[in-house]
Amino acid sequence: MAIAIRRSNGSSTNGHSPNGRRHDDNARIKVGVIGCGYWGPQIVRNLHDMPNVQLTAVADTKPERLEFVRRHYPEVKVFSSHTDLLATDVDAVVISTPIHTHHRLAVEAVSAGKHILVEKPLAASVAEAIDLIKLAQVHRRLVMVGHTFLYNPAVQELRRLVGDGELGRIYYVDAARLNLGLFQRRANVIWDLAPHDVSILMYVLGTTPVAVSARGSMCVQDDVHDVAYLELLFESGVSAHVHVSWLDPAKVRRITVVGDRKMAV
Repeated sequence: MAIAIRRSNGSSTNGHSPNGRRHDDNARIKVGVIGCGYWGPQIVRNLHDMPNVQLTAVADTKPERLEFVRRHYPEVKVFSSHTDLLATDVDAVVISTPIHTHHRLAVEAVSAGKHILVEKPLAASVAEAIDLIKLAQVHRRLVMVGHTFLYNPAVQELRRLVGDGELGRIYYVDAARLNLGLFQRRANVIWDLAPHDVSILMYVLGTTPVAVSARGSMCVQDDVHDVAYLELLFESGVSAHVHVSWLDPAKVRRITVVGDRKMAV
């Protein structure tokens, strides 16, 4: 995770002065976190350990999650309501809550003048995402999505191999992201897992899909797909296949890129 915000006076909040010494707390980015459930504790820990960040507040509706923050980070303020956190002087907010809440919370945060990092996916529909982007442009706020794998050295090396032509002309890409659980009620497996692979594919190939198809199965729950297959066709003519599942006995995280000279896994 990397955060760098340039303030209106032109100074950069990278946490260090030109001589390499740390700035005081007033120069560090003040960040709050909304949501400390499944993924939130990792975000809180990372922010707390970053030298250019001052983690100042965490909001969650569950008392036991707030107690977790009090116990491990006693200097951090805790709130049972996100609106109380947004009323503080934080510069930026990380939203780590269920997908169906992303748009509403992001809109409130941007409207309160905060830069935001939203865990993937950005929103629950294209219309919500466009609405949020337009709002951020009006308020001149930064919006980021937590596509964490784009910062993974292996993914960055894969992008280099493709970009430098070492694999030759790319025929196709195959991706699998499988595990047993966690089953969700208000989002299917595509919304939960596929954003990782779609973001990786766009980053590695350096292009966007022009056609997408998907099919899936509802095995455990009657109205939520827990196994799905996606096919993406990119502007370059490359096709990609993505298999995502909450119902697989083995945890698999694999991407295979096949070129006419070499292949990479």
